[in-house]
Amino acid sequence: MQTSTRDRIVLAASRLVQRQGYVGTGIKQIAKEADATLGSVYHFFPGGKEAVAVAAIRHGDQEFAAILREALDSEEDPAAAVDACARLLATALRTSDWVDGCPVTAAALETLGTDSEIQQACADALRGWQDVVADKLVRTGIARADARELAGTVISALEGAEVTAQVMRSEEPLLQAGRQLARLVATYR
Repeated sequence: MQTSTRDRIVLAASRLVQRQGYVGTGIKQIAKEADATLGSVYHFFPGGKEAVAVAAIRHGDQEFAAILREALDSEEDPAAAVDACARLLATALRTSDWVDGCPVTAAALETLGTDSEIQQACADALRGWQDVVADKLVRTGIARADARELAGTVISALEGAEVTAQVMRSEEPLLQAGRQLARLVATYR
């Protein structure tokens, strides 16, 4: 199946923003990586670099949400499911040679304090991931209010552990977070 030019642009931008951040990614680089013309990029994204970045972040959001669901669904027990997420992230990060971390972190940090569409897309992604975790916790018998707060803690801890793992070039921060989060989740059962 052939990928459309627009999809190639979004995918290329997603990978570049994930690895280099928004500021470090240029529109010409996106076009080159997507094997597209600069005119094509502006045709599909008349809003320029920010519009491409928003589409890229939304793509990364959906991609990560699917991975998160898969990891959570791999274990019936919610504590084991959260630990499975951390282990999956650790393996993926190591396999990428420590470059493919969270698909929104770099852009989120670069746009802090702004009211940009990029910041909104990042916030939406984090809220969506929290919803994915909360839904799993609720399905396993944890009260909705507790599940929501616990899911926020899970996402926050995994995000921080993933950045730490990248910086240290070690799986251990994610593995530690997974073990500790599993202990925390188990207290709600």
